[in-house]
Amino acid sequence: MNARIEKRVGKNICFLRQRAGMTQELLAAKLQLAGCDITRSALAKIEVGQRHIYPDEIVLLKEILGVSFDEIFDLTESS
Repeated sequence: MNARIEKRVGKNICFLRQRAGMTQELLAAKLQLAGCDITRSALAKIEVGQRHIYPDEIVLLKEILGVSFDEIFDLTESS
């Protein structure tokens, strides 16, 4: 995958998590309770584009954060 895209998607996830008022620890715990084998450290790496994100993780993030796929995959540089 393109590193620029991974970083942008990671930034989006970080922004959406913070907007929802969640810490990385809390979001990782919610993902784990939903059946996703992920640690806070792995989530942190996703947010900075150092780890690939899997489709099942994307679906759960969408549900837990209450966001759209468009918000997760928005590639505009609006920071």
